[in-house]
Amino acid sequence: MNNVAFQGERGAFSEIASKKFFTSKIITSPSFSFEEVFIKVKKGAADFGIIPIENSLYGSVFESYDLLLKYSLTIIGELNLQINHHLLASDKYKLNQIKKVYSHPQALGQCSDFLKKLKNAELVPTYDTAGSALISLKDKSTANAAVASREASEIYNLKILKSNIQNNRENFTRFLVISKSKNHAHYKNPKTSICFELKSMPGALFKALSVFALREIDLLKIESRPIPHKPFQYTFYTDLLGSLDDEKVKKAINHLSEISISIKKFGTYETGRTYKS
Repeated sequence: MNNVAFQGERGAFSEIASKKFFTSKIITSPSFSFEEVFIKVKKGAADFGIIPIENSLYGSVFESYDLLLKYSLTIIGELNLQINHHLLASDKYKLNQIKKVYSHPQALGQCSDFLKKLKNAELVPTYDTAGSALISLKDKSTANAAVASREASEIYNLKILKSNIQNNRENFTRFLVISKSKNHAHYKNPKTSICFELKSMPGALFKALSVFALREIDLLKIESRPIPHKPFQYTFYTDLLGSLDDEKVKKAINHLSEISISIKKFGTYETGRTYKS
């Protein structure tokens, strides 16, 4: 049975995503931070890790991009999960009694329209949505609630004061599944992730994009991240349609190497399915 590391407490959206992705039964391993997920996979304490990489409303998770480069693990899969937030509280509290609301900063932001209506409630950022449910359960000082998943309400025996409180129903997070092992499967709809650092030359980024355009390779995303030891220089992360085994992708990457200082191949995987919750 595979062990899958995720960031957060039980009931976190990352744990929900891991159970959607793996069709067989898994053991999930809660982790305090994204980096702890990578460390567990790197050291073999977990067979796989699952990390959020971007949200449809709030954009990229920059820490995940940086850790992909730092730990050199392989991306073996992805999925998109609809994120539905609920206001959870102890049975003894009613909605108009709530004085404090715990949750991850992104979750609080994604539910800002509803939370503004709780005029007397203090919003308290935490490290994790499911962790906020656990904090709420333990906080006996005042009438409090947490913004978290339906699964968290079941795990921590909290009632749902209000369902689906997010500002936008079309709220999806893309998750990546990482592994220490390389993936050699054949995919029906392959997707590949790489990153590269370009040489300093006029038109370098234009030339980099051209190596894919000339071969009609569809680029799905490009994301720049600063290089810590090189001020105002950047690594470019790119998702493209196609496999590292495709001849045209190989030629494009070989062409790219002529204008790059370094290229990192994170792996080819099946284009992820979208799950509604």
